Amino acid sequence: MAPVGPGGVVHDTSYYAKCLFGGILACGLTHTVITPLDVTKCNMQVNPQKYKGLGQGLKTIIAEEGSAALWKGWAPTLIGYSAQGAFKYGLYEVFKDFYTNLAGPEIATNYKGLIWCAGSASAEFFADIALCPMEMVKVKVQTSPAGTFPTSLGPAIAAMNADRAVTRFPFGSLTPLWSRQIPYTVAKFYFFEKAVQFFYTNVFTKPKNEYSKATQLGITFASGYSAGIICAIVSHPADSLVSLMSKPANKGKSVGTIASETGIATLATKGLGTRVLMIGTLTGLQWWIYDSFKSAMGLGTTGGK
Repeated sequence: MAPVGPGGVVHDTSYYAKCLFGGILACGLTHTVITPLDVTKCNMQVNPQKYKGLGQGLKTIIAEEGSAALWKGWAPTLIGYSAQGAFKYGLYEVFKDFYTNLAGPEIATNYKGLIWCAGSASAEFFADIALCPMEMVKVKVQTSPAGTFPTSLGPAIAAMNADRAVTRFPFGSLTPLWSRQIPYTVAKFYFFEKAVQFFYTNVFTKPKNEYSKATQLGITFASGYSAGIICAIVSHPADSLVSLMSKPANKGKSVGTIASETGIATLATKGLGTRVLMIGTLTGLQWWIYDSFKSAMGLGTTGGK
């Protein structure tokens, strides 16, 4: 028998499919919209001596390559993060219900946080496999000096594949991607759920369904933004490693060697301010889009007391 969620919503195949599509919209659209920030952030990580800050980095890229360069890698971003979003959100709902049923009502109620963490980690494991090929193409396109690598999607994939002994395409970045995205996603879902729980327990104390959709979605955005700030800090060192792997000087080097040569302080701080701004806004918008779609489908918003 299919699980029944808050508001009497049956968690059947149709429910999970709608959540999957909501995830596509949430991640694909938001990541694509902030491509200029992502291009600048990746270049700050790969070449911090040249790209020393967000404003200066944006100006340097525009001055040297034109404003169109700020949108380099938008196509692999859209494809890759749409695929990731489908698994991230769709499978989170699946795994959350699976672990809840496995644990039983009492344990699931007493250890909600562990259910959220296990569900999000399991979902992200598969989401990153879907993301990895396009993430590798995106980073290579965004960080290669002008004229040294194709910027169009088809030629870029072909170039990555032709030189796969060096680029390690399509899954060479999967381990650092897991190390970046799994902690990020666990933090994203756990702190989002906790923030929503806090709001409905301490601030908006009436039953959730008595509040307007606009109020519920406002709580969703505020909770998502708060969670995003924590996510950015937790996952930034691994994000730096993913960017550094595309640097020509690091060809053939192991992840451990790159990390050792760069230093943990640099990995943890270079581009962090830009990433906090980017991920905070991104995460807030993702949850808002996801819950807006769920509400439009009659599924209600995520989380509660």
